[in-house]
This record gives sequence, C-alpha cells and structure tokens, in this order.
Amino acid sequence: MSMSSSSSRLRCDDAGLGHVPHVRIIGGLSECPGCGLYQRVPDLAAGEQATCTRCGQKLARRRRTAPLATPLAFCISSAAFYLAALASSLMTLDVYGRQRTVDLLTGPMELMHEGWGEAGILVGAVTVLAPAVAIGFMFVILYAASCTRLPDWAPRVLVWYDKLRPWSMVEVYILGIFVAYTKLTDMAHVDVGPAVYLIGALMLTMAATDSTLDTEMIWRHRRIDRVTRTENGQTVAVDYAHVDQTGLPPVDHLVACTSCGLVGELAHPVSSLHCVGICPRCEHKVWRRLPQSLTRTTAFLIAAIVFYIPANLYPVMTFLRMGGGGGHTIIEGAIELWQDGMIPLSLLVFFASITVPMLKILSLGWMISQTWRGARGHLVARTRLFRLVDMVGRWSMIDVFMISILVAVVRFNAMASVTANAGMVAFAAVVVLTLLAAWSFDPRIMWDAAGRNGPVTDGLPPAVLRAQHDRAAASSPSSLPPAGVLPARMEPDQA
Repeated sequence: MSMSSSSSRLRCDDAGLGHVPHVRIIGGLSECPGCGLYQRVPDLAAGEQATCTRCGQKLARRRRTAPLATPLAFCISSAAFYLAALASSLMTLDVYGRQRTVDLLTGPMELMHEGWGEAGILVGAVTVLAPAVAIGFMFVILYAASCTRLPDWAPRVLVWYDKLRPWSMVEVYILGIFVAYTKLTDMAHVDVGPAVYLIGALMLTMAATDSTLDTEMIWRHRRIDRVTRTENGQTVAVDYAHVDQTGLPPVDHLVACTSCGLVGELAHPVSSLHCVGICPRCEHKVWRRLPQSLTRTTAFLIAAIVFYIPANLYPVMTFLRMGGGGGHTIIEGAIELWQDGMIPLSLLVFFASITVPMLKILSLGWMISQTWRGARGHLVARTRLFRLVDMVGRWSMIDVFMISILVAVVRFNAMASVTANAGMVAFAAVVVLTLLAAWSFDPRIMWDAAGRNGPVTDGLPPAVLRAQHDRAAASSPSSLPPAGVLPARMEPDQA
C-alpha cells in the first residue's frame, strides 16, 4: 500500500546523500539479508521464528529459554573451560622413551620459530585470542542487556562481536586435533591431555551461548536517537512511524542497518555507492549494500585462485623419521589416511581441505559472473548456495591446525621431526581469502541485478543497469506487482 498523500513524505533540500535533513524510521519492517525483500515481522512468541517468504532466510527467532540467564550460564562455563584449557596439556608424545608435552600455545610459537610467522600468528589468533575476545565481549553484552536502558557503548560491542565471532575456530581446531592424533598413533605412543576435552566442552558452550542469545531483544532496549548525522557530519532529524500506519514506502527509498536491522526511509532513492549516514540506534555506518561488493569479492577470489595452485602442488609439511620420509602435499595426507584404514577421516580431510576450497571458488565465481550478467534465473538456489558457502568456509582450516600440532609435538631431532613447508602458508592464504571473499559478497545484489528489488540507479554493472532500464520502459503499469507489505513466514523454531 502506498502512502496516502505527498505531504506525509519526507522533505529533502537536495537529492545528494550529503544533504539529507530528515529520515523516518519504519517500525515493524525488516529487510531480508539474503534477497533484500522488505517484510513485516510481527511480534513472535517463544519458540517461533520468522523466515523470508522469498528465499527462506531466517529473519527473527524467539527462544523458549531465559533471554539473559541462559546465555550467561553458558558464557561463564565457556570462560572456565577456556582458562582451564590454557593451563592444561594438549597431548604428550613418547618416542622410544623420549617425551614431549605441548599445549595450546606451543603450535603457534613453533611455527613462528621455524620462520612461518604469518601462519603462527593466524593459528594463535583464531584458536587462542579470538575465543578469549568473544567470551569477554559476551560478558560485556550480557551486562549491558541487564541494564534498564542499553548503555551508549554497548552498540559498538555488539557490532564488533558480530564481526569477530566468526574468527573463533575452536570447533575446527578440535577436528585438527583428531587428524593429528591419528597420524601420531602410527609412530609413537600418544597420551591425550585434558585440554582436548576442555576445548571440546568450550566448543559446545560457546555454540550454546550464541544459540540462546537474542540480539534483537537486546536492541529493543536501545533508544533511537532523535538526531543523527551523515558521514560528513551534517545533522539529520529522525522521525518514527510503524509500517501498519504508513504502509510500504517506495523500496528504493528504504535502507536497513546491517548491524541492528533498523529500517529507515529517505526522501529520495538511496545510492548503493555512498554511505547514507550513521544509524540512530547502533551508530554504525549505514550502506544500502556492502560497499564495492562485486569488485572486492572478485579481487579476493582471484587472489585465492592464485594461491590455490601452489597450495596443492607444494608440500605442506615434511615428516622425517629415522632419516627417512619426505614432504607431504594435502592430497597425499588424505591418501595416507585412506591407506591406513581411516577412511571416514580421510574423506573428511579430502572434503574439508580440497573439495570445500574448490567448491567455494567455483560457487562464488558462478554467483559473481551471474551478477555481472544480470541473470534472473536460479536466484533462490544461488542465495541458498551462498549461505552454505558462508557456513562451511572455516572448516578448511583443519589441515593448518593439524600441521601446527604436529610441528609442536614431533620435535625429536634425527629420531622424528615434522616441519612446516610453503604449501601450508599458501593453503592458509586460500582459506583466509575465500573467507574474505564470502564476507565481502552481498547476496542482495544478485536480486538487484535481476530487477527483483525495485529500481536501482547505481552500484551495478552499466550493462545490467541499461537492461533494467529497458525492461522498465517496456513494462506497462498493470504488469508491475502491487506495492504492499508482505508478512514474513512464521514457523516453529527448530534450532
């Protein structure tokens, strides 16, 4: 339903984004992060979730558990398990009476001692530093949420937690330990230390904390400022209206904050090339789409392809025992596990270290090429594929973690030793670059390029914009879908 009169529209002195004197917040409206469809999300009862009617993306959910007490209990448990894991041994290797015991910090330190500082810093950051930061941020978030009104500093912590949490890879490190253990049992006696069980418990409690935390309920405790500003510092007045009162404004005038989900209406079409301003609730910079999404994703993907070749051709580690042995590539490591009868583990390593990076590169390449062409087919399939790529990308770090453990524990000079090679660094670069490529890609632009999100004036390839303009000129008003507020699909929360 369109707005009733032009007098209720927002005023604007200039069409440029740097001169927005007024913005209206539209309550009850949510933009799907997968396809960009604006939908009305009603208040949900405990145990319900709302999903996008077009692509199936989850928009909101409500848990049956206590909103603060439950995640706090899991967060306290995570902190206890983390500190205990740092103080405990990871494993002990006994080779002909000579023993070596390692902990969480030994692997990154040994990689740096061997001259692979970049890989050592990466492993230490995602296995030691990132979990500690995530747990600390969660304590701060839960404290802020317990206040009557969300403190002014809390939005920044919520935003940074959302950005840093994916870098905590405790669950992937557990699988790296299992792979390293199976390789070590063939050459010596291995005792698993208490840190392995503590890290496994930490993985479960951190996942439970995220699952029971309801960030949307926390954002509701945060006031919406009556005045905000553009990126260049100009003051902007803020109004509020509910979608049930106003109906759906023109979709090209709407923009949603990617951090807190707040939806605002401007008086003119919103550009995808410039920052709209500062969100009046979370103080995060607001863009209609992720800035330079196509070009950044393409650049990261090309760099990942460049590193993918040496990552598979060069050895990732050298395994020496009693003067024998040699370098091992990723595929040779999977074959060795298969020959030792560890078929499920061999398939896991092959899938995570070889298949997943290749499929990520091919999938992202397909999505980018289809967007550059403005293709209109398989949009739902492409959106679901992107969610899958984004979910499984971190699991390719299994081999990097396994090598860091072997380098740390197998150091017996001529008797037995494991050293890292350049292939491991190249493979780590592939994993990081494909992660950055996925996080830089905005799946909504696939729907923009297909003309499914209303008129788009910029932010897409020129050929796509010309094709959209031609289609719009050839379409009669009666053939266009009516403007309205689509309700999100409600269903029981299965998580």
